[in-house]
Amino acid sequence: MSKPDLIVIGALAGAHGVRGDAKVKPFGDPTQLTAYGPFLDEAGEVLLTPAGAKPGPNGLSIVWFKERRSREEMQTLKGTLLHAPRAALPAPDEDEFYHADLIGLAVESLEGEPLGAVKAVQDFGAGDLLEITTPDGTLFIPFTKATVPHIDLDAGKLVAIPPVDGGETQADEDGGASGSSL
Repeated sequence: MSKPDLIVIGALAGAHGVRGDAKVKPFGDPTQLTAYGPFLDEAGEVLLTPAGAKPGPNGLSIVWFKERRSREEMQTLKGTLLHAPRAALPAPDEDEFYHADLIGLAVESLEGEPLGAVKAVQDFGAGDLLEITTPDGTLFIPFTKATVPHIDLDAGKLVAIPPVDGGETQADEDGGASGSSL
């Protein structure tokens, strides 16, 4: 059996209360968190079935489940990634991408020179960064139109403008640094 096409939609952030509810960090629209069906593990097996949700503190959602779990059981699941089938999610708009679609893309310079491959999409609080594995190590590039002007999912590649010495990108030096986030 082949691995299902899953998208990470959130992560369990710990127990909430004493009845087995959980705090969940949504990775998309928090109002839609429970609309995609059961929360699945990375193998596509049902982990928990949300029965409802409400906004919680600090961007978290408080979710309760059809399955009854103790507070201790929920706390042991802290950090667990929650997946949903791609087919249950809406298609992204133009110039929007699921992070999973970017992982593994080849990265080229404007001149077509290979730079590496996308390893992950990170957000350390200041916006999305592409983590790129290069022959020389790891490179982080802001995920903006100015630094990633072209993405071709069908061809499996994207064009990026890597940083020059001092951490600024060539786009910064050329005056194009204020591009909007993708």
